Amino acid sequence: MDEAFGETAGEHKGRVSTGLVLLLGGLVGLAAAFDLTYERIASLIDPGHVISCDFNPVLSCGTVMATDQASAFGFPNPVIGLVAFPFVVFTGVLLLSRAEPPRWIMLVFNLGTLAGLAFVAWLIFQSVYEIGVLCPWCMAVWAAVLPIFWFTTVYNLRSGALPVGEDWRGPVDELLRYHWIGLAVLYGAVVAVVATGFWDYWSTLI
Repeated sequence: MDEAFGETAGEHKGRVSTGLVLLLGGLVGLAAAFDLTYERIASLIDPGHVISCDFNPVLSCGTVMATDQASAFGFPNPVIGLVAFPFVVFTGVLLLSRAEPPRWIMLVFNLGTLAGLAFVAWLIFQSVYEIGVLCPWCMAVWAAVLPIFWFTTVYNLRSGALPVGEDWRGPVDELLRYHWIGLAVLYGAVVAVVATGFWDYWSTLI
């Protein structure tokens, strides 16, 4: 027990690991969103601008940027990341500093990560099955959002921010001991979708 802050060793480990995931994931997402925004502005100013993450016809940020899906809400999608990921970083810092955010804040934050996961799932579907091109920086955002959502949900279940009935508390805690399996399943699903959707391309690299 950490007597100064009233938390067990397990609670301390969970808070620190969640804080680190949010901090690092938020920084990765923010960097990707910043670069995508910069490349978008640069290409508008100079039509001849060479986008740094255009590698070939399959891995091309520029091709994806030119689609309607890249501005799902009427403005470039990376702007959402520029607004959202600083909150992720801030929440990670709060947890690492042993601050105790109010329950409603963690619930709203969890809802935001769920919305982010849903948006990423839609973008993955669009990239693989509609556009037929992958944006490398977008994939970095996908890779960051998955653990951000998962670790936030696990943390809220463990801390009680997400209510669990007394009869279910024991089984849920037992399942949460293996929470990494759930994250592995999420990553596996994304890898499977991308691998099968672009198998003709990946097979040429083998």
